[in-house]
Amino acid sequence: MDAWLLEPGQYELLLEGALLTIQILAYSFLLGVVLSLIIGVARLSEREWVRGLAFGYVELTRGISSIVLLFIIAIAIPILFDVGQASLIALASIALGLNMGGYGAEIVRGSIQAIPRGQAEASIALNLTPTQRLRYIILPQAMRIILPPMGNLTIEILKGTALVSLVGVTDLLQQTRNVRQQQIAAGAASTADLAFLYLNTLLMYFVLAQVINATFRYFERRLERRYQARYEPLPSDLVAPHVGGTAS
Repeated sequence: MDAWLLEPGQYELLLEGALLTIQILAYSFLLGVVLSLIIGVARLSEREWVRGLAFGYVELTRGISSIVLLFIIAIAIPILFDVGQASLIALASIALGLNMGGYGAEIVRGSIQAIPRGQAEASIALNLTPTQRLRYIILPQAMRIILPPMGNLTIEILKGTALVSLVGVTDLLQQTRNVRQQQIAAGAASTADLAFLYLNTLLMYFVLAQVINATFRYFERRLERRYQARYEPLPSDLVAPHVGGTAS
């Protein structure tokens, strides 16, 4: 069993990397969610030029490889414009957030379109503005559809954070490489040592993914209960009798 375990100091390095990975994921998630909502709604705009811009963003971010986008933002742009590199964490988070926004926008668009058209028509009859319709009628119902695929997308972004090690960010994967260098320096350079090291790293990614999965499932259950409490039909004995019925 001990062969599967690392030295305490090595676990500290991996934990530091995991915390940085969580930080990058949080920044990417916040940016990605905001972009998903904005671009997803813009994809359904009545203005053709707004739909066109949103469509172009979605196709660009989904069509470019995540690693290429990461290198463009974290390395190429600072070099091309002769500016000092900002925080690599911020640049990496922007790249991942842009990528998430492209995929998330399609989730939002599809979820809004899945809401029965009668809901929007009823809100128009109530003289609600487009913003009010979206905020109070459409999005609250669409969130039940948005959350499950958005949880899967967040886990994919978690996996994508491993790419930031290629631009010099000491995330979980980079710290794994650092631990490997320590092992080699200490003479523990066997294939088994390498396998056990990456197995520990894999388990840490797995735990993080399960935390994300559990969090989204919790909010899915809350939304479902709230939706059922708000839209559950009245019991038959409380429904008013049909006034215009024919006499038997």
